[in-house]
Amino acid sequence: MATAAATSVSEPETEPKAAPKAEGEEDEVKTARTRKKASSRTVATATYKTTGPGWDQQEEGVSESDGDEYAMASSAESSPGEYEWEYDEEEEKNQLEIERLEEQLSINVYDYNCHVDLIRLLRLEGELAKVRMARQKMSEIFPLTEELWLEWLHDEISMALDGLDREHVYDLFEKAVKDYICPNIWLEYGQYSVGGIGQKGGLEKVRSVFERALSSVGLHMTKGLAIWEAYREFESAIVEAARLEKVHSLFRRQLAIPLYDMEATFAEYEEWSEDPIPESVIQNYNKALQQLEKYKPYEEALLEAEAPRLAEYQAYIDFEMKIGDPARIQLIFERALVENCLVPDLWIRYSQYLDRQLKVKDLVLSVHNRAVRNCPWTVALWSRYLLAMERHGVDHQTISVTFEKALSAGFIQATDYVEIWQAYLDYLRRRVDFRQDSSKELEELRSAFTRALEYLKQEVEERFNESGDPSCMIMQNWARIEARLCNNMQKARELWDSIMTRGNAKYANMWLEYYNLERAHGDTQHCRKALHRAVQCTSDYPEHVCEVLLTMERTEGTLEDWDIAVQKTETRLARVNEQRIKAVEKEAALAQQEEEKAEHRKRARAEKKALKKKKKTRGADKRKADEDDEKEWGDDEEEQPSKRRRIENSVPIAGEARDLEAETGLFGKSASIDVDPPSKQKERAAVLKRDVPKVPHDSSKDSITVFVSNLPYSMEEPDVKLRPLFEACGEVVEIRPIFSNRGDFRGYCYVEFKEEKSALQALELDRKNVEGRPMFVSPCVDKSKNPDFKVFRYSTALEKHKLFISGLPFSCTKEELEEICKAHGTVRDIRLVTNRAGKPKGLAYVEYENESQASQAVMKMDGMTIKENVIKVAISNPPQRKVPEKPEAKKGPGGPMVLRQIYGARGKGRTQLSLLPRALQRPSTTAAQAENGPAPKPAVTTSAATEAPKMSNADFAKLLLRK
Repeated sequence: MATAAATSVSEPETEPKAAPKAEGEEDEVKTARTRKKASSRTVATATYKTTGPGWDQQEEGVSESDGDEYAMASSAESSPGEYEWEYDEEEEKNQLEIERLEEQLSINVYDYNCHVDLIRLLRLEGELAKVRMARQKMSEIFPLTEELWLEWLHDEISMALDGLDREHVYDLFEKAVKDYICPNIWLEYGQYSVGGIGQKGGLEKVRSVFERALSSVGLHMTKGLAIWEAYREFESAIVEAARLEKVHSLFRRQLAIPLYDMEATFAEYEEWSEDPIPESVIQNYNKALQQLEKYKPYEEALLEAEAPRLAEYQAYIDFEMKIGDPARIQLIFERALVENCLVPDLWIRYSQYLDRQLKVKDLVLSVHNRAVRNCPWTVALWSRYLLAMERHGVDHQTISVTFEKALSAGFIQATDYVEIWQAYLDYLRRRVDFRQDSSKELEELRSAFTRALEYLKQEVEERFNESGDPSCMIMQNWARIEARLCNNMQKARELWDSIMTRGNAKYANMWLEYYNLERAHGDTQHCRKALHRAVQCTSDYPEHVCEVLLTMERTEGTLEDWDIAVQKTETRLARVNEQRIKAVEKEAALAQQEEEKAEHRKRARAEKKALKKKKKTRGADKRKADEDDEKEWGDDEEEQPSKRRRIENSVPIAGEARDLEAETGLFGKSASIDVDPPSKQKERAAVLKRDVPKVPHDSSKDSITVFVSNLPYSMEEPDVKLRPLFEACGEVVEIRPIFSNRGDFRGYCYVEFKEEKSALQALELDRKNVEGRPMFVSPCVDKSKNPDFKVFRYSTALEKHKLFISGLPFSCTKEELEEICKAHGTVRDIRLVTNRAGKPKGLAYVEYENESQASQAVMKMDGMTIKENVIKVAISNPPQRKVPEKPEAKKGPGGPMVLRQIYGARGKGRTQLSLLPRALQRPSTTAAQAENGPAPKPAVTTSAATEAPKMSNADFAKLLLRK
């Protein structure tokens, strides 16, 4: 069957390419090219068959497409002008796109989507040789999915004509089954091998393929049944005397394994077998049924969930690990990795299990190799791969090649390159026999150390603007190896000198590390020299370094050494104290300036407020004078209707009796009504708001209530405007807007629903734009009972698949940014950061489908210019949020435990900064004794004596200067 399909499909490919014989035959050439293109596309369409158990259907599909091919070709031949323009234009467009993809792959060979698009276009253009080469290159870098492999296999099968071609297809099948666990590929492999049963060793080949398929996917509870049935059907079709026993054996083996539809298989066995089923087979069948019941909840959870089902697979893996069957554990890991191949943690867990439990060389190395091909950006997988290769005795050349591949994998952080270099250098160090003074391995180790330092300085620092090794850990390890294992202190000292010149001389711990190395493998003279340099250079903990120097001179030094050490330490500490006092003075001066500025702003606000109040008073006086003038001239005419309506609307209902009296007058005559200024009308409206009874919040309804904030203060009738918005989530019982004592809306409210699911659905309205501002919707939680409750919907940890973009123009929209970002991968979400007023801040978060696409986007987009703005792009790694410290409980003299709250309601202000370093602070006697023992009872003093006089920052600075 397969051979017939291959013959029918490959016929158009054997057609020779038309070439121009003369310059005047351009039309014939274009016609032939068009006919060739139509033929090639027909081949591509005919071979695109990735489903179906047999090859007969494919053969029929190919023959039908052949008819279309000849019709298209004849049509093109009869009217070349009709198709010439269409094909030439499309061909030119595809060729430009192919060239662009090839150029992009030459820059970054790890662009997965670029590989897929290139293969698709080449296949569409009928470039079969180039398609094969592109697929080969992609398979060397990435594992291919089941769909890609089946497409490739069907194309190759359709062109297989002889035995050599069949062997080539066999090799492709062998590569395909190694990438992922794919029951469909194994089934295709078995069926294709049946077509070669007539060749030498064909029967053994078919049985070997099916047996390997059973070992790989025979335990698959949902898809393993097809492999068993295909194997049984093949054995039943062979006319041999021994076939009956072979089929019996397959039935018995299958019935001993928990699979779906076991009952139907058992019934089929009863019907097929002429003899009664042995008791042992029935017992194994019943045992498998019991096991099936245990596995069903996990299988059903996988069927109900949506891909990639990581949580369900993790639970299934935990269950299998408890049972401890290695074959089933391996199978469930493989099943999980088919849908979660880009999850590094899953690969790490799988490889760790194989390293510690099975320890089978071929299996372990195969899994490690697949892991780094799926997640090449994860340095932990490469490090584990190098360790596994060393553990299983792989030759040095292979390990070195693997390390070079790791360097070109494109890690996301600079520290990843440091980690992979350390893993490789550790491996090289373990190869060296240090009992010999010199060896080839030792020289290779030293050259590797030198290359590592150059690589971090040139390649990594140029890309990340940092070496990733600020503490020079690689150089420290090299110095320790030279000192301890090679007895080469001279080289170690040179390395430490280089370490100190790279900005580490100010750290005490670096000097003490060098000092300890000299103590262990050097001499006292170099120890003393190192500590003397440390005293002069250390800026973080100079007291500690001085103490170590004095301790060494006390135990080993002469009197002269002691005097020199004391003199140097005293001079250094005096200089440090002087610098600290200057820093305190500078801080005091800055604080005083800030205080003066704040006082100036306060006075300016007060003057502005007084001026505004004065203007209002003048306006009121002027209106009053105008009214007096009107009364003086006796203007008692009837008021205008519009004015009457305005007055009536401004008068509250509660004052109807007084209004009636004012309107009729004391003598029953009509009198003019005074119009209150707007300020008084607002106060009167506020009185009305205060008269409305305040309903206290019922905390028992928190589960059906949401808290809505960041609403515009100018919103009129918030309950009326917000009700349609929240009624879309469910029935709304009440909307309670919060007003101030003056009657102004405070920008937040409570929305109570009838059902809890409606409240949960309302949380999805968070950040929805309402009157130009993002509305915040959060769960209703009592902060007094849950003071640590925080609602922050975004992750604050490192997310390697998400980018942080800064420097964007404020006019950049979400659609414009998505158009730029989707060129580097599949964009899942884009979030433009705005302030509370909804205005853009020039920042954005872009979430990609996986870490590989994010890392490619960083390299391509960092430094890009958007609307004359140069943007910065990095992997999302927000700084840790500062958690405010809780006020300490403090017991007052003779009183109960109270909270030590020394700041106002809005926290610590700018002018409340501590101006005294902790080293110079003098704790109170009570606090000091409370730390070391029970505090004595305070003496009874008057309140006037206990209160300390208040001092300004200038007074405090003068106090320090007197000392």
